[in-house]
Amino acid sequence: MNNFLPLLAIETSDSICGACVYFDESKYFSAKVILKHSHSEKLFEVIQSVLNQASISQNDLKVIAVSNGPGSFTGLRIGMSAAKGLAQALSIPIIPVPTFEALAFQISKYLPEDSSFAISNRVGRDELYFAKFQIKGNSYIFQEELKIIPISEIFLFAKGMNVFGNIGEANSTDKIILKHISAPEPESIAEWALKFGADKIVYDIDNIEPNYIKVFIVKEKKK
Repeated sequence: MNNFLPLLAIETSDSICGACVYFDESKYFSAKVILKHSHSEKLFEVIQSVLNQASISQNDLKVIAVSNGPGSFTGLRIGMSAAKGLAQALSIPIIPVPTFEALAFQISKYLPEDSSFAISNRVGRDELYFAKFQIKGNSYIFQEELKIIPISEIFLFAKGMNVFGNIGEANSTDKIILKHISAPEPESIAEWALKFGADKIVYDIDNIEPNYIKVFIVKEKKK
């Protein structure tokens, strides 16, 4: 994958609006803004910031890795639209990165071998995205595949476990150990893409869409 460096990574699946220009594990430039509803205004500023830090231009980029979901419908659309626009202008491919797996990979650097944990974020008022992982060989494996569960059942699926994410109404319980990390860092998007993304490189970018998991429905505003 060295032919795809430098790589631009984009993370907008949740509260982080972030980007990273990645050369290798000892040289990368990452920036993020955490400000609600700011992704559409701040993303290109953040991208330009990391390009400036890296002293390169857009034309030097070889590939774009973008957080592909699940996550905020709006955030995912903004990140994917930015990635597609840049990729088309630069004639470079995109690597869609599964958001929960990038976060699991990030977490795997810090938890002990064989430990189990869950990642869970809000879908809406009553549901959660949920997946369970185990640390194996400084990486991760799935113990339970990504799915949507009722928020009231988080205690059944993850009792006594470390749960990374934002699960809303369940935050005050002592039945789980909640860690308020709900999205991967931009550099983790880059690292996942380089380690696992060789078979996910997409050159025909027109039909790439975020992995919403839940059916996306546009709601009309009431007048």
